[in-house]
Amino acid sequence: MLNRIVAKKKDEIARDKLQLPPQELVRRVVPGELSFSKALAGKSWSLIAECKIASPVKGRLSNCSIGELAELYDTNGATALSILTDSHFCGSLQHVDEAKAISRLPVLRKDFIIDEYQLYQARLIGADAVLLIAAILTDCQIHRYLEVAQQIGLDCLVEVHSREELERVQQTAAPVIGINNRDLTTFTTSVERTFELLPYCAADRLFISESGIHSPQTAARLQAAGIRGVLVGEGLVTAPDIARKVRELSLSEMGE
Repeated sequence: MLNRIVAKKKDEIARDKLQLPPQELVRRVVPGELSFSKALAGKSWSLIAECKIASPVKGRLSNCSIGELAELYDTNGATALSILTDSHFCGSLQHVDEAKAISRLPVLRKDFIIDEYQLYQARLIGADAVLLIAAILTDCQIHRYLEVAQQIGLDCLVEVHSREELERVQQTAAPVIGINNRDLTTFTTSVERTFELLPYCAADRLFISESGIHSPQTAARLQAAGIRGVLVGEGLVTAPDIARKVRELSLSEMGE
């Protein structure tokens, strides 16, 4: 599946480069202020709330718009927003604009980043950070993308799924690392993956747990173990009371 997604993404980027050539894109970019990592570092616990309105498998997940979700997240304790921009996963570059029009929270562009062009593109649309997935990138690419991102004031959340990927990423300068609890071969999800990798996590990095977090008890357990926050999508948008679920997972209803 990842190979198919990456192949499709290469075609998409080629089309984007025809519409806006790389040199012109670079010229238009205004550097950011690394507000994503600053927001996470400034708190003992963070909820990165994903504005996810649909899934390619499950269809429509919420009746809310991107802007409505951004407002709910912002006013109920989220630290940052995650915005899907990959069309296969029902995302769009325009969704970043929609969220930014409502919320001042830093925005993570969640996509399959495989080309430097996408880093500059992320800044052009107003994103404050991008997701880098170690499983689809070489060590050289991760080093290079972190370097380019730093130059344009763009943060990176570097995602790992295994101990091998964790060790690779910890050889880079990545300050924020996400542990994805979804198995990429079976697509099953277990928060225990984060706990299994914790003994190998460097003390000088900030770690986020991604996927499979549904309860404040799980969030509190992760925090007690040393994780600094969670990235949650479907667990928020499918909740009967989204605002309350945001407060619960941001631990604001548990004294945090």
